[in-house]
Amino acid sequence: MLFNSLEFAVFFPVVATLYFLSPFHWRTPLLLVASCAFYMAFIPAYILILGVTIVVDYTAGIYLERTHGRRRLALLWVSVAITCLVLFIFKYFNFFTDTFLGIATHFGWQPTNPSLDIILPIGLSFHTFQSLSYVFEVYRGRQRAEHDFTTYATYVMFFPQLVAGPIERPQNLLPEFHERHYFDYVRVTSGLKRMAWGFFKKLVVADRLALYVNDVYSAPQEYNGLQLTIATFFFAYQIYCDFSGYSDIAIGSARVLGFRLMENFETPYHSASISEFWRRWHISLSTWFRDYVYFPLGGNRVKPARWFTNILLTFGISGLWHGANWTYVVWGLLNGFYLIAGTLLQPLRQRIAALCRLPERNPIRLSVGVVTTFGLVCIAWVFFRAPTLADAFYIFSHMWRDWDFSDIGTEQFLLRQMPLAIAAILLLEAGEWLRRRMPLGEIIPRFPMPVRWFCYATALMVVVMFGVYSKSQFIYFQF
Repeated sequence: MLFNSLEFAVFFPVVATLYFLSPFHWRTPLLLVASCAFYMAFIPAYILILGVTIVVDYTAGIYLERTHGRRRLALLWVSVAITCLVLFIFKYFNFFTDTFLGIATHFGWQPTNPSLDIILPIGLSFHTFQSLSYVFEVYRGRQRAEHDFTTYATYVMFFPQLVAGPIERPQNLLPEFHERHYFDYVRVTSGLKRMAWGFFKKLVVADRLALYVNDVYSAPQEYNGLQLTIATFFFAYQIYCDFSGYSDIAIGSARVLGFRLMENFETPYHSASISEFWRRWHISLSTWFRDYVYFPLGGNRVKPARWFTNILLTFGISGLWHGANWTYVVWGLLNGFYLIAGTLLQPLRQRIAALCRLPERNPIRLSVGVVTTFGLVCIAWVFFRAPTLADAFYIFSHMWRDWDFSDIGTEQFLLRQMPLAIAAILLLEAGEWLRRRMPLGEIIPRFPMPVRWFCYATALMVVVMFGVYSKSQFIYFQF
């Protein structure tokens, strides 16, 4: 079920109403049933895949708490292997077999193609990682095993963040299913406002920018350098608004029900360095890889050569997590190189700033850092968005030339969509600027009631009038 669908507009109020009217002991089962219905709206049979990982990791958690010594480590690896095997079969089997076939063909071999004709379950990587985080935390002794199967299943299946996160840790989310949540007008309206901001990002900004981005990136050879550059710039905002919009709706809908989900984005395009960008972009996934991949590899407490390897491995795996395509791997490795280069060049940057007498928080220095970081991120986004590596290299090599300002799109897009797209980006940046200084939920309540309702009505009108209602999936659903 898509957040931006009529079905969800009916589903969510019904679930929220039943939740607050139900006795406490019925609420978790109600959320589990609702979450199953939410997920089964895509492909019903795939609920069985989630069921397998839920049963495996629930059982593993209980036995990990009871077991000691080497058997405990073996049990952990069995649980992780089974959970990852499901992910491998559905997401990576064809990728690795196609890669092997390509290498074999290059050397003159003709092996049989064993590809599987299967569809990737929606959000498989997200709930796989959430389930794995539970097993890891129980193994490390940071989380008690959850003995109530319904509660654990709801933790994995919780519908607001089931498909695209945030990827929660058990310490944060599991205890909330044991709390009594009462209807609170202030909290409910705060959640609804957060959802409205998410719908604005998705419908007004992301889906409108997609109209231009999809055309250009589907056939990049037909467009000039200026068009490729504009499409790449638009995609940077499209993917941010698409994904952070989903997170806003997820956080807001959970807040309505009384649950607190972690923040997943902190205005990442306002970052002055790549390292800062990755502290503010997809925070739940970045911290997951930090805690369960980067730190176990040794982090930065090793020799420089080993640290470089740790960075590249972490970002390479992160890229592969995003999709079974070499474009994602290159995207991940490129961001790893950015981090390494940024660290190595930091003394030089500080020396130049000292010569120019620019302190660390100087507006000029910050502006240069923000613009440079955004430019590097956009270059990396080319590999993330392009269908193939050949397309990515074509776009990257041609976006710097043939800037024909008389030809930046079709006449219809120029007259209707381009002004709306630019206006949407400017309105987004204004809202993000305000939210960094004070959450909108704290600003608007200070106004008199007529002003508040005028703001609400205006926001609703903007979404209704300027939103794109094509029922397009969120980009991260494919991951």
